[in-house]
Amino acid sequence: MSYQLDGWREPTLGQNLVRAGVKRRDFLAFCGALAGIFALGGTKNAWGDPVTGDEVADALTAVTKPNVVWLQLQECTGCMESTLRSGGTTVEEVVLSLLSVNYNELVMAAAGEAANKALDETNASDHILVVNGSIPTKDDGIYCTIGGQSAEQVLRQSAEHASVILAVGACAVWGSVQASKPNPTGAVGVDQIITDKPVINVSGCPPIGEVITATVAYILTHGAPPNTDAEGRPLFAYDQRIHDSCPRRAHFDAGQFVRSFDDRGARNGWCLYQVGCKGPSTFSACPIIQWNLHTSWPIGAGHPCIGCTEKQFFDRFTPFYRVLPSVPGLGVEATAEKVGWGLLGATVAGVGLHAGATAIRSAAARRTAAAEPLQAFGDGPVPLPNPTRKPAAGDAPAAAQTTTDPTVTVEER
Repeated sequence: MSYQLDGWREPTLGQNLVRAGVKRRDFLAFCGALAGIFALGGTKNAWGDPVTGDEVADALTAVTKPNVVWLQLQECTGCMESTLRSGGTTVEEVVLSLLSVNYNELVMAAAGEAANKALDETNASDHILVVNGSIPTKDDGIYCTIGGQSAEQVLRQSAEHASVILAVGACAVWGSVQASKPNPTGAVGVDQIITDKPVINVSGCPPIGEVITATVAYILTHGAPPNTDAEGRPLFAYDQRIHDSCPRRAHFDAGQFVRSFDDRGARNGWCLYQVGCKGPSTFSACPIIQWNLHTSWPIGAGHPCIGCTEKQFFDRFTPFYRVLPSVPGLGVEATAEKVGWGLLGATVAGVGLHAGATAIRSAAARRTAAAEPLQAFGDGPVPLPNPTRKPAAGDAPAAAQTTTDPTVTVEER
């Protein structure tokens, strides 16, 4: 919403950036990073080419600051914390320059009647609605109330005139941990309450800060929501599985797995599938964008993915350190095991064309030279064990390595 003040119209984002002292070079670097994120999902410009940083910058500098209502419902504030730490920008650039966040009870100075007035005034006009947190529906929503109203009432009022609705974080997308069995508060996601308007689901617990800001920036630069997948998630950030881009993928294809968090495989950065990694069934840009200015991410730090960008991940994927549990309709857990050891079956196609092609090539090579050592990883000429088969009575122990430590077996590595 723009406003008139003595014949002067609210400045564009570009003017606001100049006033704030943001250097053009820094702004272009930010827009270049956004263009890189958009490219992950194949975003094209009018000529069918990948969107460039300069095109993003030109589009952003021309828009006026949109009004935003940012609701904090039944949640832990982690998603807002992630937003404020989005890499490549400062809090001032994102919250104050890109957006006019008229209401966000977590960071706004106003309280009480003043805060309620800001919410009511912004709700009355066109605005972007961002929602963190789930909506409790049991017992008339008494488990989360704001200003004497239930979270559902606040959400419905804020959504009435919203031009775009973003459900940010696992809580807002499907209810997250509080919606897990037995779901005592009846927690649900935004799209289960708001059914007459499209809802963009920026999933994750919490989502990567850059994915949150990139989604908002996409709306500003394109004047429309991004293309989404079947779960309502932006394709530019959720169109491929973590498994497809994981830097530990080569170890998976080689059958080299961490068996416990203190073994040699863990110290050497091997695949975490056998200690519960849900990367084969989780769609997210975590391996590419990473966290804290591309510093690291869970798998990079040695912890298996828990699948937090997927709906019902807590019920579907716990215990988190168990080998990938059954995922109804996908068969991922069976396929992942087969791909890792070269036992290809019909379920490869269900995992995805990219991963399937990689696995077929790797399996073909292993079939033609099954006994050759994997020199790239320092392996000796030993056959790969079958992780699903328990040793039978009378079986010989696993062959030992003869490289640097003859007492270390394949499994111990």
